[in-house]
Amino acid sequence: MKNSKNLALYVLGVVAVLALPIFLQSQGNAWVRIADIALLYVMLSLGLNIVVGYAGLLDLGYVAFFAIGAYLYALMGSTHLSETFPWFKAMFPNGLHTSLLIVVPLALAVAGVLGVMLGAPTLKLRGDYLAIVTLGFGEIIRVFLNNLDQPINITNGPKGITAIDSIKFWGLDLGKAWKFDGFTISSVTLYYYLFLALVVATIIISHRLQMSRIGRAWMAIREDEIAAKAMGINTRNMKLLAFGMGASFGGVSGAMFAAFQGFVSPESFSLMESVMIVAMVVLGGIGHLPGVILGAVLLAALPEVLRYVAGPLQAMTDGRLDASILRQLFIALAMIVIMLVRPRGLWPSPEHGKTLQRKGAAPGAPVAPGSLQTHAPGIETPADELPGAASRPMSINP
Repeated sequence: MKNSKNLALYVLGVVAVLALPIFLQSQGNAWVRIADIALLYVMLSLGLNIVVGYAGLLDLGYVAFFAIGAYLYALMGSTHLSETFPWFKAMFPNGLHTSLLIVVPLALAVAGVLGVMLGAPTLKLRGDYLAIVTLGFGEIIRVFLNNLDQPINITNGPKGITAIDSIKFWGLDLGKAWKFDGFTISSVTLYYYLFLALVVATIIISHRLQMSRIGRAWMAIREDEIAAKAMGINTRNMKLLAFGMGASFGGVSGAMFAAFQGFVSPESFSLMESVMIVAMVVLGGIGHLPGVILGAVLLAALPEVLRYVAGPLQAMTDGRLDASILRQLFIALAMIVIMLVRPRGLWPSPEHGKTLQRKGAAPGAPVAPGSLQTHAPGIETPADELPGAASRPMSINP
């Protein structure tokens, strides 16, 4: 009975998610656009959750990988390079206009490599020091994008890159409305389904990583790095893998953002964006996929919903209070209330952190040698099966 009820709720949820843009489209494309942006932030939050939630590495420069993916798609999907470099125009008169099947893997690979490059010099840093270094990396990327318009114009500086191609595949242009049997599906609705498919793929990958030996190694590092190293886990490789995997999701999200907006500029990748992505992970429930998704959706949609609250309040004060300031105030108050009422997040993990207690054993009972149970219920991992561990346990004879 319980299983059938859960299945019915699951099917109802899937139908609601698929039908949501059709319903919102009847209220105006603006609401569908909000849903599209929320899905992009879900993808970003899931990528950052690998770094922060699984491996326990505080990254305040995650928006840099978002920017790298966006500018990569912009350069490969516009005429900017042909207009700037005569030699490039001789080879590609109308620009590259690269296929989506090439851009997405390329954005994933480039962002992943840069993520590893960021992680390599920060392997010995922890806590606040790691946060400061990653914050500086994010700001360096933004400043580079803002100033690489001279002496060689690569990013077009603060003016940004315009006229970026919409996504096209299988003869379908997502930048144009699709008419089918008298019914019109708008462009933003088509993007919704593409972003939803990418989010589902990201969730599956994140879940499989969490349940894998690599995920359990990340969680061991998060809880106690010294103990994890003593167990034989190669903490250096695991950290680099976490940075690379998280960054790759950010690169794909950035490429989708550039195609969706049709315009990119450095203003879209400020420090505040990184802070908001971190807040989505923490407020939703760090390390818990449903919580991260909930936090991303709420914090992405809340500023737009508050427009309908801040506007009347501004009118009531005869314009003395700025609507944007009121929105920021309401968001800050909401975040403070959530952290006071739900300090572990809106939807925290049922078992946060590792436990050295056997499942079903009494509190204080000894643990079987060579066994470690992580926060994933019912999973016990022998020490010699964790990534990088020795094939046989070490023994010391007196």
